Amino acid sequence: MPHAYFSPATFKFLRALDRNNSRDWFQAHKNDYERRVREPFLQLITDLQAPLAKISPHYRADPRKNGGSLFRIFRDTRFSNNKLPYKPWQGARFFHERRHEIPAPSFYMHIQPGDCFAGGGMWHPEPEALKKIRAFLADNPATWKKATQSPAFREHMTFWGESLKRPPHGYDPGHELIEDLKRKDFACGEGFDEALACSTELLPWTVACFKRVAPMVDYLCATQELEF
Repeated sequence: MPHAYFSPATFKFLRALDRNNSRDWFQAHKNDYERRVREPFLQLITDLQAPLAKISPHYRADPRKNGGSLFRIFRDTRFSNNKLPYKPWQGARFFHERRHEIPAPSFYMHIQPGDCFAGGGMWHPEPEALKKIRAFLADNPATWKKATQSPAFREHMTFWGESLKRPPHGYDPGHELIEDLKRKDFACGEGFDEALACSTELLPWTVACFKRVAPMVDYLCATQELEF
């Protein structure tokens, strides 16, 4: 039977963490983090394993506490001017089995007060990966349009990220996909509210979202010569 994973207490904790972002506060409330945020998210990841395998047998929903799909709540402050130690959100990446060998697109889910979303793609691809995406787009426009211009995709999905102001070097400004060729990020998704996040509909909604973005993820896999 479908069940809820998160609750208003999840968002209450994340809001409090945003207001009290210190190691002392977090240690004093670590049990709340485990019970309200981490454990429910790990259960959601576990329950996404079977549906994700049906979307693609090459993608993984890994519910390990460390090194799996769930991002660490701790921020890496080494190269940042922002020295706050914790992220006031929790996210999970559902990754390709060959992600350590080849840059690969991912599916993603993000839980944050006022900014919950799910989707997929490649965020800030490395220059070589980006070069391959653009070359593939230029040569295979029809499949990209089929993946990203269907009614279901256009109704639900919004592209994220940055684009060049001018066409990339070597590409025809009149190319039918010039706005896509100018992208520096190839990621998209859709937002949802806290009511959905706390409801029994979250799992089926997430599966439906991943199915809608899957043709684009499939296309991006092809650009990197990855199986989907």
